[in-house]
Amino acid sequence: MSPRYRSRSNQAATVLAVVADVTAVILGLWILFALLDANPANDLVNVVHDAARWLAGWSHDLFTMDVEWLRTVLNYGLPALVYLFIGHTLAARMRRG
Repeated sequence: MSPRYRSRSNQAATVLAVVADVTAVILGLWILFALLDANPANDLVNVVHDAARWLAGWSHDLFTMDVEWLRTVLNYGLPALVYLFIGHTLAARMRRG
C-alpha cells in the first residue's frame, strides 16, 4: 500500500472518529441540560435539543420509563454510545487498512 493512500486513509479515519465524538458530545450535552433543567427558551439549549433529537431519532422512546431523567439518559445515552462504538471501530479498521 502506498504511503499516500495510507495517509488519506488515516485522515478519513480521524475525521470519522471526530464526527463520532462530536455526535456523542451533543447527545451528552442534551442529557446534561435535561438533568439540570436548562432554560428551554435559551437558543443554545434549543439548538442542542433539536440536534440531539435528530441524532437520536432512531431510538426515540425506545425506553418508556415513568422516571423522566432515566428515560432521557437511556434514550439519548444509548445512541451516544452506539455512535462512539461504531465510529471508533470503523476508524480503527480504516487505520489498519
